[in-house]
Amino acid sequence: MTGALARTLGLGHAVAYGVGVTVGAGIYVLVGVAAGYSGMHTPLAFALAALAMAPTAAVFSELGTRLPVSASEPAYIERAFARRWLTMATGILVLVTATISAATISAGSAGYIGALVPLPRWAIVPAVVLAMGATAGLATARAIAIAGAMTVIEVGGLVLIVAAGIADGLPLLGRLDQIVPAAADPDAWRMVGASSMIAVFAFIGFEHLVNIGEEMRRPGRTLPLALFATLGVTAALYMAVSWTAVVAVAPADLAASPAPLALVFERLTGLPRWVMASIAIVATLNGIVVTVVMIARVLYGMASQGFLPRVLAAVDARTATPRRATAVAVAAVLVLAVAVPLNGLADLASRGTLLVFAAVAGALIRIKRRGDPLPDGAFHCPQWLAWAALATSVAPLVLSLTG
Repeated sequence: MTGALARTLGLGHAVAYGVGVTVGAGIYVLVGVAAGYSGMHTPLAFALAALAMAPTAAVFSELGTRLPVSASEPAYIERAFARRWLTMATGILVLVTATISAATISAGSAGYIGALVPLPRWAIVPAVVLAMGATAGLATARAIAIAGAMTVIEVGGLVLIVAAGIADGLPLLGRLDQIVPAAADPDAWRMVGASSMIAVFAFIGFEHLVNIGEEMRRPGRTLPLALFATLGVTAALYMAVSWTAVVAVAPADLAASPAPLALVFERLTGLPRWVMASIAIVATLNGIVVTVVMIARVLYGMASQGFLPRVLAAVDARTATPRRATAVAVAAVLVLAVAVPLNGLADLASRGTLLVFAAVAGALIRIKRRGDPLPDGAFHCPQWLAWAALATSVAPLVLSLTG
């Protein structure tokens, strides 16, 4: 049947989804990359990255409450520019980048699982994708509740590292003055800037919340709160974890390690690295579930808006979810994860996401300059903040292309 999605999600569901899709496996690696650039100033780099993403969160808050629909980004572009080709291009870019992300995470999970279970990669990847796809196909509240439980474990692993640092007697408070470089040290500030551009990618994912806005009970209130709460929670986690990491382990050692947080955990607790690797497995599985949910909603939304075959707009009568769109999403992720070399595609997906951010900011600027009235109860993002979002999206994109 074709119909509407059920409005079953509250603020707790939304924040769990947002944190789960943002705090992915990336932080388990990116902290080492960032430490290699900015050393003891790494927490500052994450703080600056969060501030850079705040205007984008404000843009998505207004557009998401103006148009609380699935396939949100294409809907924003259509409302602003009314160019079918541009809307289709945006939707395809969102779908491609999300599918690459889910496939990359699936391949990464196989590496972690294979280290604990003696099975070949070709057997692990399909099993993981199909199991997580089945989870994503459950009633939305149930799927996100499962993802929320995995988010608790995922976030718990990060909190555990900070707690281990405190228990080990690390001088976390006594050395706080080392986080900010001296004003007269331009080289240090330059490296912090470069590191913050990298750290931006650790926050990508929070914007996926707009694609479940159609399933929120009170999107006008819930969506902005969830977007900013997700950004705030992840920023606090990243700063605390990165500070613990650089105090516990030399930044050069973190940069050289393929699993920097597992190294920190081993140094602090004396426990084997497989403990933190197990938590990383949960993080990757969670990333697959929440990303497949998002891909399915974009497919459903684009079909509902007439940009894809209507068959993908079918809503299951029992679960009130787009089962057919979910099946297509799972199939695309599976094919990409199994049959296509993913080296280099993850960076391409991140750049594609920044391009979408820039396009969405441009859409809000166009809507405001045109004078479209703000609906009752919608979040208000000042036009200067939309320009800031455009700038903070284009800057790391340009630097990543020219660096």
